[in-house]
Amino acid sequence: MQINQITRAYRYDGIDLPVPAHLSADPQGLRAYHAALYPAILNAEAVDAGVTNGVHVTEYRRAVGTKG
Repeated sequence: MQINQITRAYRYDGIDLPVPAHLSADPQGLRAYHAALYPAILNAEAVDAGVTNGVHVTEYRRAVGTKG
């Protein structure tokens, strides 16, 4: 049996976002941290994009629609 370490990556609009060590286990805190950089993340959907080359990617996808 082999155990592989998987790191997490968060992306928004094609940009890899930083993951501070103190927030790596807190998804809601991390969303708030990222929303300080990109406010649209508060309304975005967090989508699991899978694991690629040992990196588990979560993408924030903007809500698409019209107002009113």
